[in-house]
Amino acid sequence: MITTSRQTTLDTVLNGLMRRYSERVPDVQHVFDAMLDAGIIQSAGDVENDHIAFRTMGVPNLGLASFEKIFLHYGYERRDEYNFIEKKLTAYWYAPPEPHYPRIFASELRVDDLSAEAKRIIHRYTATVTSDPVDALNLDDGEAVDRFLHQPLWETPTLADYQALLRESEYAAWVIYNRYYLNHFTISVHNLKPGYNTIEEFVQFLENRGFRLNSAGGTIKISPDKNLRQASTVAQLIDAEFAGAPGSPADFARIASSYVEFAERRVLPQFQYLPANQLTRQHRREGFETGNADKIFESTFTTQTGK
Repeated sequence: MITTSRQTTLDTVLNGLMRRYSERVPDVQHVFDAMLDAGIIQSAGDVENDHIAFRTMGVPNLGLASFEKIFLHYGYERRDEYNFIEKKLTAYWYAPPEPHYPRIFASELRVDDLSAEAKRIIHRYTATVTSDPVDALNLDDGEAVDRFLHQPLWETPTLADYQALLRESEYAAWVIYNRYYLNHFTISVHNLKPGYNTIEEFVQFLENRGFRLNSAGGTIKISPDKNLRQASTVAQLIDAEFAGAPGSPADFARIASSYVEFAERRVLPQFQYLPANQLTRQHRREGFETGNADKIFESTFTTQTGK
């Protein structure tokens, strides 16, 4: 149970995240506009946010050990661990304090598993963080937490450093520039009106409207139990400004920012008898799936954004 004051603070944090994310990722409003135009929803408030996701660096004073303190403070609970061997990532999902809040999926790059050059580049920036910044944050001040999640934690990288990381770990490159920016939010497809409430139907709708979808591992990613089905747009490109070499002007490049995900959580077998108007989160497939998430990560990869 979450107290009223903590709920107000959490609302402030989540609203701040979604506001800035929506400004940075035009596809958010484009998806909402398409749904409104088709009569799938009457307002953006009709959309349930299945989960939001963040990326972090596994280095001293940062990473999940630091980041999770924010949402644990608001009553979120850490659940299953996921290991992405090839991408060198560890992730957890966090269950919300109340069912109307989104789940959180947070991942961390295992920096020590990278090459000496990549580690050197990352630590050149992150070593300036000499204590856990969350420990100095008033977590009961929603505006302060919102500002923290959108402020730089280290210096802007050079384009050369960004590109060097990109060659080895596109995840590392994304985080070194984007930091804690919201990586994506997720529309709960199963709660939409009939005709659009399966991932197959909703993907068809998106494709008919011209949205570019992540094709890694297939447009629709399906868990082995078939009960978690996901898809996502390809990350939007932004005009990024990079630090120039000493005495040189800034460099600019088009790089991946964030994207929108779509998820269908099917009703568990033991609850199939329930009528649709009685179904809640507890009756549907919970958690995440490593195989699905592995391919969703690639929404920001050049193999997708460069198509």
